[in-house]
Amino acid sequence: MRLYDALTAYSCTDAVPMHMPGHKRQAQDYLIGADLDITEIDGFDNLHDAEGLLRDAMVHAAAVWGSTHAAFCVNGSTGGIIAGIHTVAGQGGTILVARNCHKSVWHAIELCRLDPVWLTPPVADECDIFTSMPPEVVEDALTKHPDARLVVITSPTYEGIISDIAGICAAAHRRGVPVLVDEAHGAHLGFAPFPHGAVRAGADIVIQSLHKTLPSLTQTAIAHVQGDLVSYAAFLRSKNIFETSSPSYLLMASCDGCAHLLADRPELIADWHAMLADFRAQTAGLRRLRVLAPAGADVFAHDPSKLILSTRGTNLTGPALMTRLRDEFAIELEMASGDYALAMTGLGTTREHLHRLADALAAIDATLDDTPAPATLTLPPPPEQAMRPADAIAAPKALLPLEQSEGRIAAGYLWAYPPGIPLLAPGQRVTRAALDAIAALRERGVELKHTIEVIK
Repeated sequence: MRLYDALTAYSCTDAVPMHMPGHKRQAQDYLIGADLDITEIDGFDNLHDAEGLLRDAMVHAAAVWGSTHAAFCVNGSTGGIIAGIHTVAGQGGTILVARNCHKSVWHAIELCRLDPVWLTPPVADECDIFTSMPPEVVEDALTKHPDARLVVITSPTYEGIISDIAGICAAAHRRGVPVLVDEAHGAHLGFAPFPHGAVRAGADIVIQSLHKTLPSLTQTAIAHVQGDLVSYAAFLRSKNIFETSSPSYLLMASCDGCAHLLADRPELIADWHAMLADFRAQTAGLRRLRVLAPAGADVFAHDPSKLILSTRGTNLTGPALMTRLRDEFAIELEMASGDYALAMTGLGTTREHLHRLADALAAIDATLDDTPAPATLTLPPPPEQAMRPADAIAAPKALLPLEQSEGRIAAGYLWAYPPGIPLLAPGQRVTRAALDAIAALRERGVELKHTIEVIK
């Protein structure tokens, strides 16, 4: 039985709710789903000690994705990522981290007082985005840092770039080091005809945001744990530290319902994939704008559900394209950077949605002039990690204009959100390359702060 079905049946009884929550299942205009909103009462299990309905739901989810263990996360992927890093890295250790990691990884590094070693993937020339993480980069870093406790990789990236997780796992596992994959944007991977994901590739911990691409409520995520290098019991203990002790049954029912939908309606995934192919065919005739499909030696695979709309070589920036689509066509994109904007599709995307986007792009394309492509926006290498991030955050700070901060040690973050990847972060020495990249992004319309906290 789906959790939703159990909640619906219970809401039809005349049971008197002398327990939390305070609305007592009485609806108000702002209490969406109050009739189904309960706490850990008899028959509905406990997420933090699951033995019945919720245990069965998570066992079913593990079978759907093909992992050994699956755990629902109601604090989003953020909570799962922090719990996973806390489980393996402990306090004060060294971890290898992809340069394009999400801010939740940084927060785990702070909390656990870890020393990060940054792994930088190549950058795509056509769009100034990070490509796949080469396994040999991980192999080399493991050789130089034999004390590393964990490898953390983002795959797919915000733009849908997938790394060779099987190759990365092989390099790490030869040394007994587990791999955590932030697959927040790839919960649909592994369901044909989309590319395989990190679970099948053998990653030890895989964190997925169900809500990003699948039909599930915002804040729902799932964590997969497998292999012999990570204790599932230890992961659950860490998850319980960072997750609310009052998990929402509405969110858990959403996780469970999503897993059942994937198992029961595989044709939905195939239809979504086919719609994306039709969209790319429909936009193939654009004269100036381009819908990119990153490929080549530096790209292991690309998730076609992420539509990268390139403005390079036109008199339009990525943020300007995002604004025109919003203002003129009522189409809201996910994010925009220097020379591209990102349209994220999901299992709920319809053919009408994609037709409207294609027609809007054609209309905008007809208004554009050709211009010389701007200079490649070189994403800077990670600055020197001069201090442990936790120590930099705890140190006395001063607020400086960015142009006066070169050579100083950052005590705060500077990032564009989305995607939430720091350009400067605590403990890093501010470099000219980083400042130049920030200035170039700002010139292209990306909103970034003009100041940063530094160590006094």
